[in-house]
Amino acid sequence: MPHRATAQPITSGSPLRKNVRIVTVESFYNDHGETLHLKLEGNRVGLDRKIREPTINRPGLALSGFYNYFAEKRVQVLGAAEQSYLDSLSPRARAQRFRGLCAQKIPCLVVSRGAHLDPQLLAIAEEAQIAVFRTPMVTMRFINAATIAMEVDFSPSVTEFGSMVDILGIGVLIRGESGVGKSECVLGLIERGYSLVADDVTRIKSLEGRELMATAPDLTRYHMEVRGIGIINVASIFGIGSIRIEKRLDLVVTLKDWQDLEEVDRIGLDQEFYEILKLQVPHITIPVRRGRDLARLVEVAAMDQKLKSVGRNSAVEFNEKLLSLMGTKQT
Repeated sequence: MPHRATAQPITSGSPLRKNVRIVTVESFYNDHGETLHLKLEGNRVGLDRKIREPTINRPGLALSGFYNYFAEKRVQVLGAAEQSYLDSLSPRARAQRFRGLCAQKIPCLVVSRGAHLDPQLLAIAEEAQIAVFRTPMVTMRFINAATIAMEVDFSPSVTEFGSMVDILGIGVLIRGESGVGKSECVLGLIERGYSLVADDVTRIKSLEGRELMATAPDLTRYHMEVRGIGIINVASIFGIGSIRIEKRLDLVVTLKDWQDLEEVDRIGLDQEFYEILKLQVPHITIPVRRGRDLARLVEVAAMDQKLKSVGRNSAVEFNEKLLSLMGTKQT
């Protein structure tokens, strides 16, 4: 969890809940059916089947009877080539080859280019409890779009206990013990014109192992809990510009009572990181004391992080100037 760049990780006090999502044919259809222009052919069968790999397979070799290395865990798409091959077979051979495909543990079938599956083959698929969909999209375009959609579905995710805010394009996760002042800090940032992503509970996904995207649970999206007031709708009170659906995570800020800190970093040369889903996120700890403007401090921390992202590190620059001045005086 939080650690200095040159030190071993320090255990975090905040628990993480890992979420391993099971993608079923029904959830794939519900989540992406409109985007991929999918339409269910025939009866609603096989919707509880699981999609185990986030990509698409064209079963051309399988239809010819070759099943070595067959990718049965993937969504199967029948393009113009597969349809043309099936049409070239006799009705008996076509049914036999298609029945062999449906005997595999495939999740579902998608027929591209708006083509309809032959009624005989559709009946075989329904008998095997395999859902069949139709899309007007060109085969390769469907494969690309569906693969991108499923990459997000299969991305590893965790639930972090903290509030997420977008400050000048920098996604900041604000952590801290209950009652330390997270909600008041977030409210102060919203009043300054920044956007709320999630309050108290933040869902974070790793996209292709290179960046973290944060969002709010569906139930609490747009809402905040403020002690003494209750639940408020941020979008209704502060306007639609005060909320954001998702944001990349760039900085983690931990609010901690001043008395609980053994030492306070006063220069900022030692960069700390917070590990989430095996990715290192810049991390700072801000001491909490009565009278401190936490919203302003988090705002400045975000601005400083934005400078660092373009190669400007104020602490390093100051240290270099100091060393240069000391060297000049010695000579």
